[in-house]
Amino acid sequence: MEYTICELFAGVGGFRVGFEKSSLDWKTVWANQWEPSKKVQYAFECYKHHFQASGGIDEFSNIDIAQVPANHIPNHTVLVGGFPCQDYSVASTGAKGIQGKKGVLWWEIERILEAKRPPFVLLENVDRLLKSPATQRGRDFGIIINCLGKLGYSVEWRVINAAEYGFQQRRRRTFIFAVHNSTNYYKELGKQDVYEELQHSGFFSSIFNVENFPQEFINSIDIEEKYKLDTLKISDSFKFDFKNSGIYRNGVIYTVETIPKNLLTEHQITLQDVLEKYVDEKYILSDEDLEKWTYMKGPKAIERTSKEGHKYMFREGGIAFPDPIDKPARTMLTSEASKNRSTHVVSDIATGKLRLLTPLECERINGFPDNWTDTGMTESFRYFCMGNALVVNLIEHMARKLHEIIEKEKLKQEYNDDYNKEIATTQITEQ
Repeated sequence: MEYTICELFAGVGGFRVGFEKSSLDWKTVWANQWEPSKKVQYAFECYKHHFQASGGIDEFSNIDIAQVPANHIPNHTVLVGGFPCQDYSVASTGAKGIQGKKGVLWWEIERILEAKRPPFVLLENVDRLLKSPATQRGRDFGIIINCLGKLGYSVEWRVINAAEYGFQQRRRRTFIFAVHNSTNYYKELGKQDVYEELQHSGFFSSIFNVENFPQEFINSIDIEEKYKLDTLKISDSFKFDFKNSGIYRNGVIYTVETIPKNLLTEHQITLQDVLEKYVDEKYILSDEDLEKWTYMKGPKAIERTSKEGHKYMFREGGIAFPDPIDKPARTMLTSEASKNRSTHVVSDIATGKLRLLTPLECERINGFPDNWTDTGMTESFRYFCMGNALVVNLIEHMARKLHEIIEKEKLKQEYNDDYNKEIATTQITEQ
C-alpha cells in the first residue's frame, strides 16, 4: 500500500500542504480544481505554480469534475477534498430511478469512490452540513453516510474548531473520515466497542482528544433496518439529530456531543502571533472609513418592512472592534476583502492605528506558508481563497495519523505475503 493521494476540489492546495508538511512520503497522483464561471482560474494556477515546480504530481486537472471519466483518475490510497455544502436531495422519475441530483459535487465524489474504491477517504465541509436542510434536519448528511455505507465504507466524523486545539482561527468545520471495510484498520477497529471508538481509539478521537462522556449519551439509528440503505427513502423521510461527533458501521449511525480536550499544544496561537510588524499604509483605516466601520461593527435596531407590508425591528448585536489580538482570529469568510461587518480589523502593532489584515496574515491564519497565494492573482481573490480554505494545521495532524495507519497496513500485508509464501513452500516440500 502506497502513500498516494487524489485531491478533489483542491483550491490552493490546503490538504496537500498539510499532508506534505506531515511527511515527505505522501505523493499526490492527481488533483482537480475548477472554479465555475471564472474566466481566470486563479486558484488552479496557484496550485500548479507550487506543485508543478516541485515535480511532485503527474497530472493537474482544470475542468469540471463531472467531465472527468473515473478511469482517467489514477488509483490512490487516500481521496481528499473540501466539497461545497449543497442540497443533496434526490428524486424518483419512473423507470429512470434516482435522479434530480442538486448536490452535484457530492455525487461526483460518490461516482469516483464507486469506481476507484480507495482504502481511505478524508473530506471537509461546513459545520452546518450535519443540520441541513432546515426543513428536514440531518437529511443531507444521512444521504452522504448512506452512500458511503453502500460502497462498503465505515464512517467517522467530527466537527472541529481549530482554535480549541491551540490553533490560530476559530473555524468550525465538519471532517469526515471513511475507511473501507476490507482494510486491516477497519478489522482491528471493529474489535472495539462504539464507546471506545468515540471516546479514545477512533481516527479523530485519537488525535483530537475529548472529555470523558457517559456511554448512555450516545444516540443511534439503524438505517439499514429502517431504510434498507435506500437513498431515495433516506432523501424522502430521514431525519436525525446529528451531534458533533459520530460513527457509522454495520448499518447503524451512532452520535454524541463531545467537548474538546486540547493535548496537542501547550501554547494557544493567537492573532498577535501571525500579525506582521510593518504593513503598507493602504491597510490603515482612514478617518472617514472609521465612522463606517464603527457603525457596521456596532449593535443595531432598525425598523424594516416585510414583503407583506408589516413593520418589524431588525436587531444585530455588536462585534468586538477592533478584534482582540490576544485570542485566535474569528472565522475568516470569503468577503474578507470587502468593507463588511465580518471583516477583521486589528490595532497595528507598530503604529497602534486600526487596519485591515494583509493577505499574508490571512494565509498565516489558515496555516499556509507566507505569500502562498502571491502567484499573480488579484489581492481580492487572495482574500477569497483564504476565506474558502481550511486550517492546514489540522490536516497535518490527520495526515500523520493516516501515515501511521497505512504503515501498519503495509506491515500486515507484508506479514501475510511472507506467511502465504512459507505455507506454499512447506506444501511443495511435503509433496
